[in-house]
Amino acid sequence: MAMQCNRGRLCSRSLHEVLGKIQRRLCNPCDGGYAFLMPMLMTPLAVTAYTATSALGHGLASHVDALVQGRSGLRPNDISSAPLACWIGRVEGVEAAALPDELADWDCRNNRLAWLGLQQDDFLDRVRVARARYGGNRIALLLGTSTASIGATEEAYRRLDSSGRIPEDLRRPSIHAPHSLSGFVASALELTGPCLTISTACSSSAKVFASAERLFRLGLIDAAVVGGVDTLCDSVLFGFSALQLVSTTRCRPFDAARDGISIGEAAGFALLERADVAPDAPQLLGYGEASDAHHMSSPHPQGIGAELALRDALARAGLDASQVDYINLHGTASQKNDEVEAALVNRSFPPTTRASSTKGYTGHTLGAAGIVEAAMALLAIERGMVPGNLGGESPDPQCGASFAWHNEQQHIDVALSNSFGFGGNNACLAFARAGFNA
Repeated sequence: MAMQCNRGRLCSRSLHEVLGKIQRRLCNPCDGGYAFLMPMLMTPLAVTAYTATSALGHGLASHVDALVQGRSGLRPNDISSAPLACWIGRVEGVEAAALPDELADWDCRNNRLAWLGLQQDDFLDRVRVARARYGGNRIALLLGTSTASIGATEEAYRRLDSSGRIPEDLRRPSIHAPHSLSGFVASALELTGPCLTISTACSSSAKVFASAERLFRLGLIDAAVVGGVDTLCDSVLFGFSALQLVSTTRCRPFDAARDGISIGEAAGFALLERADVAPDAPQLLGYGEASDAHHMSSPHPQGIGAELALRDALARAGLDASQVDYINLHGTASQKNDEVEAALVNRSFPPTTRASSTKGYTGHTLGAAGIVEAAMALLAIERGMVPGNLGGESPDPQCGASFAWHNEQQHIDVALSNSFGFGGNNACLAFARAGFNA
């Protein structure tokens, strides 16, 4: 077989050649018969409510204020169990965000951050209204997370008793599972519809939008709560440090001297409904997904998977690249990600399309990055503001004319949000102002 080597395993070189052919034929679907890969136009969905809580503060207003002022939420690491020289995006007030008594069995730091996030921007009330309209069984819950409540499991093992048992207060199996977040939020929101946890590293809470659209299209739901939550913990901080991906200073996305990421934590949520229910709400126009499986932690050097996700999103939304006003880039400040993504922007968009990373504000919030940066894209549309690429003091020469290094005011109809995860898990979301016609 052309796709296998002598041991029957997928040949990396052959796979890259095939992906390259797919990429070229997506650009020229008449050349070779790959047109079937192009997605059908998506019926837009209304984003009737959304919220974000991060190191910038609780709720959307604090994020707008930070963007306007160019204020980063990063600070020296003060949360790991042992010293680690780095900067983090820590959310204030998580420890004080006690859960209601009836939800006490779900108590852990990750679920406290989720609860804190749910209380912002009237999001709980908006979900209650939707639940009354559709019924809890017709509302899906799809949440992304990278590590869920593994911080509680770390604590449990640090506190093993003399017999080697987990301490009694942490003998709650529900918080030592990847589904802890979604299980907690489903209970908190009293939702009984489809409930999924998506864990595809840094694209997790972008992919939830795609999964929600499929459930709408199948007629299984009338609304969906999507989002993501991840909290800082030792597994994340020391794990990324072991990969030599963490900077000892504030992260500098797309800076020529960038030397790694700053890890953050965040919670974000959005309520999706059919567009005819809320014609004045911003819309999810399309999404794209791709998995190039190039490497466990490094992006494909030519960005094949990222480009496939981008083209998928544009095609599903019925958009030409020239119609995109702003792109919230994945922009982690790692050497390879920023290099690949800058090249992708340069070859795909005109200079009129503005682009920037907001991770210099929040840090890389991992499984919550997709939803937080979707919120940034929606705020850009709502406020007519392109956020400046905070941290890019000396722009990498590979960055083209599309990059916005400082805040810019302009009318924005269409905004994209890129999320690229470990293992080649890539996603791109396309949002538009209410009433926009592609």
